Amino acid sequence: MAGTAEAPELPSPPLFGSKSIAEVFTSAAESLGVDGFANTLNLPAAKRVCVVLADGLGRSLLKQKASHTPFLRSVMSAGQGNVPTWIDSAFPSTTAASLASLGTGLPAGSHGMVGYDVLDPSQDKVVNLLGNWDANVDPKTWQPHPTVFERLAAEMDVVTVSLPQFGNSPMTQAALRGSRFRGGTTLHARTAAAGEEMASNGARLMYFYVNELDKAGHRHGCQSERWEHQLEELDATIKRLSSSLPAGTTILVTGDHGMLDVPESQRIDYSADPALVAGVRHTAGEPRMVHLYLEPDAGEAAKDSLIHAWRSRFGERVWVFTRSQAIEAGLFGQVNANVAPRIGDVMVAARDTLALYDTRRVRPASLEVVGQHGSLTRAEREVPLLCFTAGGKKGARG
Repeated sequence: MAGTAEAPELPSPPLFGSKSIAEVFTSAAESLGVDGFANTLNLPAAKRVCVVLADGLGRSLLKQKASHTPFLRSVMSAGQGNVPTWIDSAFPSTTAASLASLGTGLPAGSHGMVGYDVLDPSQDKVVNLLGNWDANVDPKTWQPHPTVFERLAAEMDVVTVSLPQFGNSPMTQAALRGSRFRGGTTLHARTAAAGEEMASNGARLMYFYVNELDKAGHRHGCQSERWEHQLEELDATIKRLSSSLPAGTTILVTGDHGMLDVPESQRIDYSADPALVAGVRHTAGEPRMVHLYLEPDAGEAAKDSLIHAWRSRFGERVWVFTRSQAIEAGLFGQVNANVAPRIGDVMVAARDTLALYDTRRVRPASLEVVGQHGSLTRAEREVPLLCFTAGGKKGARG
C-alpha cells in the first residue's frame, strides 16, 4: 500500500489573480474609475458596465454551438483587443464556488464556498451552499469577506437583475450581497428591467443573471435541442441588451462553469462498493468532484487504503488526491485556516464522462441529471469572456 497517496498529475490550478472569474467584477470596478481595484482583464474604461452571467455557458460549448448564436458569433469575430476571450471558473467548477469568486474577487479557499455541499465542521454535518441552505448556517458568517458590490456601493449605483427568488436568498447574502435588486421571471422582463436601470445618469455596475441554460443542460443535456434552444434565447437576450442599454455601455458575457453530458450507464452509485466508503464519515460535493471526509480517528493508513481503493476501481478515469495535495497544487487558491476543514480529506474528480453518487444521501432524481460539471476538465472549467460595447439607446448621459 505504500505510496498510494502520492500526488497524482493534476491539471494546472485556476488562474486566480490574472484570468479567472474572480477578476471580472474587480476589473470592471477599475474600468469604471474606482480606486483600490486592479483591471487585470484589461477592460476598456467605461461609465457603465453590465456583466451577463450565463449559468452553465462553457467555452467549448459556445464554440461547438456557434451556429445557434449569430449575435455572439458577430461579437467574437469583431475581436476585443487585449481582453482575454476566456477565463477559468473557480474550483470546483460549480455555481456556489464560482459565483462567490465572482462576487468577492477571491478564490474558493478564501471565501469558503468550496462545493455544492460540504462539511460544516461546527455541526459535523454536510450543508448545502446553493438552494437548500442550512438554517443553522449564517451566510455572512460562512462567507465574511466584503463583496465587490459592498466595496463599490459608496462610489456608485450597483444593481442586480435576476430571478425574483434570488433577491435575498442565502446564496445571495453570502456571495453577492450589497447591490440593489430587480427581479424578472422571464428573460424579456429582465432585459426590460436592465434597460430601465441603466438609463439613469451616472456610473453604474450591473449584474445580469441567466440560469435557463444551466437548467436545460441538467435536465436534458447540453447536446440536446432544449439546450440549443436556450442558447438561442440567450443570444437573442444579449442582442436585446445591446440595443436597449445606453450606447457605450461595456457588456461582458461569461459563465460560471461549463458542462458535459454523462450517459445513464456512467452515473455510478459508489456507496454500493464498501471499499470506496470504508472509514468515511461524510460524503459531499458534486457527482464529478466528490469530497470524502474520514472518521476523526482514521489515520494515514486508512486514508491510503481509501485512495488505493478508488484508484483501483476507476484508474485513469478519475483524479484522486488529498486535501493537502489540493491545497499545495493551488486548486482552491489561498486557503484560509477556517476553510480547510470544509474540504474533503480525500477528493475524487472525474476525468471522463463519469458521475459518482452516494445514494444513501441523495435523492433518486439526482441520478437523472444529464448535464454535469464540477471537475477539472477544460470543458467544465473554461468559460468565455466576451467584451463589447452596447450600441443601443443614446438618451442617457454619463
